[in-house]
Amino acid sequence: QVQLVESGGGLVQAGDSLRLSCAASGRTFSTSAMGWFRQAPGKEREFVAAITWLAGSTYYADSVKGRFTISRDNAKNTVYLQMNSLKPEDAAVYYCAGHSVRGNYYDPRLWQYWGQGTQVTVSS
Repeated sequence: QVQLVESGGGLVQAGDSLRLSCAASGRTFSTSAMGWFRQAPGKEREFVAAITWLAGSTYYADSVKGRFTISRDNAKNTVYLQMNSLKPEDAAVYYCAGHSVRGNYYDPRLWQYWGQGTQVTVSS
């Protein structure tokens, strides 16, 4: 129904910037919001940021607020995550997610669609 493909991950130095992209296809209009989660080795998947398709309302985890910016291009069915001032603790596999119903954005179990993930590595 909805397919999500992340790209843009890579290896960067602490303090550098990186922009992730999530290309959505299929019935993207069936999702109310898009978001980014991340998962480091040995840790649970955690919420990073979310944005609603219509109003563009944004939500951020406290750990990234002021450094990361989520945005969307509705015409291209693409969501971006601009990551600035990267820290070693930001290193993780980053997943794009789609949300089909209204609810709590912070719990990954409440999101319906997921991409394959893209690796972000931050060296100190």
